[in-house]
Amino acid sequence: MVSSAGESAVVTRISELVTPIVSDLSLDLYDLEFVSGVVRVVVDTKPGMLGENGQPAGVDLEKIGLLTRLISKEFDHSEPVPGRYTLEVTSPGLERNLRLPRHYIREVNKVINVRLTAPLETGGERRVQGVLVSADDREITLRNSNDVEIKINYATIDRARTVFEWKTTSKEEARHSKKKFATTTEAKAS
Repeated sequence: MVSSAGESAVVTRISELVTPIVSDLSLDLYDLEFVSGVVRVVVDTKPGMLGENGQPAGVDLEKIGLLTRLISKEFDHSEPVPGRYTLEVTSPGLERNLRLPRHYIREVNKVINVRLTAPLETGGERRVQGVLVSADDREITLRNSNDVEIKINYATIDRARTVFEWKTTSKEEARHSKKKFATTTEAKAS
């Protein structure tokens, strides 16, 4: 979302400063924006990283806070942004925006919602939801609820984001999960 060559140079400079700090904390720079005086740094865990519960790990608030302080200190020293600005450091969240090919590649096998610039030639829909089957530098392949695969070129995508799906568990599964967590916690404490 860069509107001018000057802002593009600022984003490039910010990226040069932020990337090593993010990498040192074993995080991934998911996205970077400079819009209307706001520098938005979006970080995530490295792809494939799992938490203690065996599920994909997220970025905790302690790392966000530390990263904010480190970036702020670096910006005070290097002054990459002319004038006043607001620094926002955040994670992409459960339902994340997909803007770049690397965002789509990272989210393969997840459910996404896509809004197109024009209706599809095959069915006339402007909004498509389904499992992201594949993604490369040119297009994505989405499998809709009818099990039909649709190829979509990035140029025809207006907006896209992941869809968080709540998984329901039975009371028995929840009890088993609590026992497993308690046993794991006790083992770590000893």
